[in-house]
Amino acid sequence: MDGAIIVDKPAGWTSHDAVNRIRRLADTRRVGHLGTLDPGATGVLPLVIGRATRLAQFYVASDKVYDATIRFGYSTDSYDGQGQTTSPEAQPNLTREQLEDFIRGFRGVIQQTPPPISAKKIQGTPAYKLARRNLPVNLKPVEVTIFSFDLKEFDGMEAQVQVHCSAGTYLRSIAHELGALAGCGAFLKTLRRLASGHFRLDQARTLEQLEALATEGRFQEALVPAVALVPEFPIERVDAVTTGHIRQGRDFRVSPFQVAKGVRYVKAVSPQGDLVAIGEARLPNVYHPVLVL
Repeated sequence: MDGAIIVDKPAGWTSHDAVNRIRRLADTRRVGHLGTLDPGATGVLPLVIGRATRLAQFYVASDKVYDATIRFGYSTDSYDGQGQTTSPEAQPNLTREQLEDFIRGFRGVIQQTPPPISAKKIQGTPAYKLARRNLPVNLKPVEVTIFSFDLKEFDGMEAQVQVHCSAGTYLRSIAHELGALAGCGAFLKTLRRLASGHFRLDQARTLEQLEALATEGRFQEALVPAVALVPEFPIERVDAVTTGHIRQGRDFRVSPFQVAKGVRYVKAVSPQGDLVAIGEARLPNVYHPVLVL
């Protein structure tokens, strides 16, 4: 069983909890995630299974799309609703127009400081472990890109937003910074991931649905096959002889009519339609297998 399972992660579960559940349902230890979700967040959590776990390296920079609720009135140490309050509760004095103006400043390429309670490492130690021991947490700002940031609803206290952002973006930090700009504090109340790379919520299944499929012996119906992953890589169909050569680590030629000039990676696919390897360009129309499944 090689491919991906798209889980609609429930609140209260860590990403590793979901990985462990899928390991049991798929009866394999070879399960990994393509980017974590905070325990309080829900939505799209792509997991790779079997030999497809080796494709995870091609997903490290996947864009994300989120629906979120930002609650104004006070801040927390984790920048979300699970943290300890760090400011007195105040009645927000904020109009929709003011909030729209603040949001405008977050679009595009920005410098963002991750939350102190996060998995970001400081000299090899996750920041959250230092924060829980009341040790200083000094995280450096990192560059992220906010492709779109839309305010859907605002009632004076809570804002419903949708954000399309680059990998590594913390909406908790955005909520915290908006609270500072508004002068009343704020935190991320809810977060639901609608998309991670090319994986979408309409592909996702709940853990209960996956459990039912496994009980009925139909778990494979939820599998996105390995050949459908990294869809941005062109497909080069190879014959049985070439498949054997690729598995020996030998270069293979591609059709100039199927693969455009300058394409870095291609997917070599067997006559049976299985993903054989990811090839990287070495010469014009010649690729070297850098990952063999």
